[in-house]
Amino acid sequence: MDHIIKELNQNEYGILEDFLYEAIFIPEGIEPPPRDIIYRPELQVYIEDFGRKKGDMCLAAEADGRIIGAVWVRIMNDYGHIDAETPSFAISLHKEYRGQGIGTALMEAMLGKLRASGYERASLAVQKANYAVNMYKKVGFEIAGENEEEFIMLWKA
Repeated sequence: MDHIIKELNQNEYGILEDFLYEAIFIPEGIEPPPRDIIYRPELQVYIEDFGRKKGDMCLAAEADGRIIGAVWVRIMNDYGHIDAETPSFAISLHKEYRGQGIGTALMEAMLGKLRASGYERASLAVQKANYAVNMYKKVGFEIAGENEEEFIMLWKA
C-alpha cells in the first residue's frame, strides 16, 4: 500500500475526532459504543483545543488522496499519563489499512519528531488484548505499569 506521512495542518485537526473514535479498542464480539462517546471529558482530553498546548504534534498517513490514519501526542492527564513533561500518544488507522505497516511508520515518524524536539520520553496506555501491543514494543516502548485492563507503556529516546 503506497502511503505518505505528512504533518497534519491545523485546519485538518477536526479529523482527529474521527480517529479518536477509531482508536477505541473494541474486543471481538463486543458492540462498538455510540460515536458520541468521544465527547466524554476523559476522551476530549485527547483532542480539545488541539494545537494550542505545549507538546501538541500530529502526523497523518495519506493514501489514495485521503487521510487514512493519524498519530498525535500531547502532554495531558490521560490513561497513559506519566508526568507533566512526557507526551502521551494516540494513534488510529481506518480498519481497512491496519496490519500493513502504516501504523508502525506513523509511530516511528512521531518518535523521530519527538526526539528532534528534545523529548526524552513518551507514554501510552493500551488495552492488554489489543494486537497493537506488539507494534508498540517493536518501535521501542516497554511496559512500565499495568492495571486490570491496560498496560502503561513508556518509550525512552
